[in-house]
Amino acid sequence: MSDSCCGTVAVEIEQFATPQQATFGQTGDLPVAVIGAGPVGLAAAAHLAERDIDFLVLEAGEQIAASIAQWGHVRVFSPYRYNIDAAARRLLEADGWTVPDSDWLPTGAELIADYLAPLAKLFGDRVRLGARVSAISRLGYDRVRTAGREQAPFLIRLDDGTELQARAVIDASGTYTSPNVLGASGLPAHGEHEMSVDHALPDVLGADRDRYEGRRVLVVGAGHSAATTLLALAELDNTPITWAIRAGNATRTYGGGDADALPARGALGTRLRAHVESGRIQLMTGFFTHRVNATGQGVEVVSRDPSGHEQAVTVDRIVSATGYRPDHSIAAELRLDLDPVLGSPRTLAPLIDPNQHSCGTVPAHGVDALAHPEPGYYAVGVKSYGRAPTFLMATGYEQVRSVVAALAGDWEAARDVQLDLPETGVCSTDLVEAQEQRVGLATGISGGLLSTPLPLATVSATAESGGSCCG
Repeated sequence: MSDSCCGTVAVEIEQFATPQQATFGQTGDLPVAVIGAGPVGLAAAAHLAERDIDFLVLEAGEQIAASIAQWGHVRVFSPYRYNIDAAARRLLEADGWTVPDSDWLPTGAELIADYLAPLAKLFGDRVRLGARVSAISRLGYDRVRTAGREQAPFLIRLDDGTELQARAVIDASGTYTSPNVLGASGLPAHGEHEMSVDHALPDVLGADRDRYEGRRVLVVGAGHSAATTLLALAELDNTPITWAIRAGNATRTYGGGDADALPARGALGTRLRAHVESGRIQLMTGFFTHRVNATGQGVEVVSRDPSGHEQAVTVDRIVSATGYRPDHSIAAELRLDLDPVLGSPRTLAPLIDPNQHSCGTVPAHGVDALAHPEPGYYAVGVKSYGRAPTFLMATGYEQVRSVVAALAGDWEAARDVQLDLPETGVCSTDLVEAQEQRVGLATGISGGLLSTPLPLATVSATAESGGSCCG
């Protein structure tokens, strides 16, 4: 092998043996690790339980569905009958669980209390809280080594140093903890990290009211979470509201109105339009956040569009509703094949591309579309969609049903994917604007969200399946 840093170098891959080699062929005795105890992660656990496959659910938070708990005050657009996985329902009903009112639109807190917490309770100590995964690899193998790789168990390292082994990994960790930046070009705005920028969906009418009432507030983003926050802010007295979007108009956010397949979501857009037209909310279009400055009058937020034209607004508080992106860093030592645009599995990308699809036109897909060159590793739920906002919770349930069937060796069931998605009316088909709609997506429940205090919460009669940007 050449010592030179230049020229041709023959790299020798070390051949090695370890005491664990004798057990490498017995990975089937190990549990399947499910990362995340949200709706899709717990649905995966339910399907594993039904097929009598051992599993362990690792939840980073200190409670079930910790990300959903962050927006527990918010009501989703879709009723209970579309938010409950089939396998989970069978397990719960066998335990004497009473199904919630099928037409009720639950808040995040209700979804946890009435469905997810009882489901997690069935699994007992197979659900671990406060177990944040910091890295995933193969036991004895880095990403380069190949020979024998598929027989090696997965090695999962937690933040506290604990290491676990698993036969397969179902990553349903979502994207809630990796929000997009405020800056319009995918880069942080100048000064953004030095300023206090609030996370999407604050509890404006509840716990966070004192932070917003009587203040000048800027909401940045064109998604349903931005709309939800704007409507809540409009309920506060003496609270000037500015809404900034990159698009030339707010048509996509206003959505389908009466034609929307989810009435609550359609009503959201209708009410938001009314507030803009009345002047209660000041809409700034063509706003490309470029820098954030502290001044004696407040926080100045400056837009610079691609032509160089600038506009600015001075406020007291900023709510960033610009969406989320996947963080694949924990899988850096695994062999992933990610689409260079969306960050989803490459095979899945053309099926969910927001330039071509709305939520209602995404075809059913399962294990084959979710597979990577690393056998046994599957990112599911909203994380599998990368930056695409076309995710539906029902889609996530079908994903994990297919993946678990494959892990059980039932390939006929794994490849028999079924998904009935009606027209949705408001899903973005533009990638740039789509990224702004990712706030609810990250929850794995709904990208179109409705604040609890609003009368719209009672609208539920004809709503369809729950999910990200499409309710």
